[in-house]
Amino acid sequence: MIESLAIVLGVALLAAAVVLLKHRFWPMGPDEEPREDVAEYISMMVGVLYALVLGLALVSVWDTHSGAEDHAATEASAAHQIHLIAAGLPQGQADRVRDGIETYVRHVTESEWPAMAERAPLGTQGWRLLNEVRAAGQVPTDATPAQQATAQETLAQLSTLDEARRGREADSTERLSPVIWFGLIVGGVLTIAFMFMFGVQRSFTHVVMVMGLSALISFTVLLIYQMDSPFSGLFAVDPAPFTRYF
Repeated sequence: MIESLAIVLGVALLAAAVVLLKHRFWPMGPDEEPREDVAEYISMMVGVLYALVLGLALVSVWDTHSGAEDHAATEASAAHQIHLIAAGLPQGQADRVRDGIETYVRHVTESEWPAMAERAPLGTQGWRLLNEVRAAGQVPTDATPAQQATAQETLAQLSTLDEARRGREADSTERLSPVIWFGLIVGGVLTIAFMFMFGVQRSFTHVVMVMGLSALISFTVLLIYQMDSPFSGLFAVDPAPFTRYF
């Protein structure tokens, strides 16, 4: 982060030095007119580059948010399937599997979801509960072919659940790069500042243009900020897939 900021600042200072040298050693002649078209071109390029940064940030947080929704839905669906197919196991074993998966779901909704909203680590309790479910799903050697098939399907659903849980844990810690946040803030300030560098005949028109652009940039940046935390904020992914099944 510091190295990137140093490079950006160094390039900006170098450009400023070149401009100062140009005005010092090659000043504008008496017959030359100010080149407003150059300033307009620079302003346009700043706006285009800032739009690219906004698009990159918005796509990044949208993908993370969508991934969090998909992982939560897949995890809840796999837990529900395990709860259903446990009926094909021996009676005592089926009860242990159902109790284990219900305990896991309660832990996810009551302990892990608030922790993810606070960006706190989830710990290892969830994985320990899943290992207990996996151990409870092991059938004895004298089990019937149907019970063995049920045990295999239980293990397959547990693998799906494990993968979805890993994805959910990764989504809860995924954050937009500080470098992109720097570009969003500085680019927004520059884009709005350039609106004051060109004269507009009607002051009311100028006010409306500046207000509209400022409001749109602020809205987009706030939208990115809200979606940067998949499990908190206005667009938080809730544990509805789990509570729907259990």
